[in-house]
Amino acid sequence: MPYEFKATRRVEFSETDMEGIMHFSNFFRFMETAESGFFRSLGYSIVLGRNGLAVGLPRVHAECQYHAPLRFEDEVLIHLLVEKKTRRSLTYQFRFYRLNEAEPPLVARGRLTAVCVNRTEDGTMKAVELPAVLADKIAVAPAELLTNDQARVSKKAD
Repeated sequence: MPYEFKATRRVEFSETDMEGIMHFSNFFRFMETAESGFFRSLGYSIVLGRNGLAVGLPRVHAECQYHAPLRFEDEVLIHLLVEKKTRRSLTYQFRFYRLNEAEPPLVARGRLTAVCVNRTEDGTMKAVELPAVLADKIAVAPAELLTNDQARVSKKAD
């Protein structure tokens, strides 16, 4: 069962400030790039309704810790690891590596938690269990990968 996904992106001019440094908010967009790719690798859209599943995965927590800037035209590896899976939620760990260097440095770490919900008749959301057809395809990453920032860094996405 998959527990990781790697995506590669290049920092575009529109994602930077006047100094050519990627705006902090774009790290969250890059996290979504990796998460969407992870779901596609499982045979699903992140918009689960497209797969006939009447649930959604809104975020209940998002964070990012920055170690070094990314700049216009930097090539970035986004490494998603499934950190935790409960009956109703998924927590991902993200690592960002600048690939322009021989030894790709870790430039940021992020984390997202999404809770599986469905809409009630009055339009509110209620937490529900992850559909088994999806949950059965996702594993939690091994502890050594979750604690080692340089584990399995390669120059390209898998």
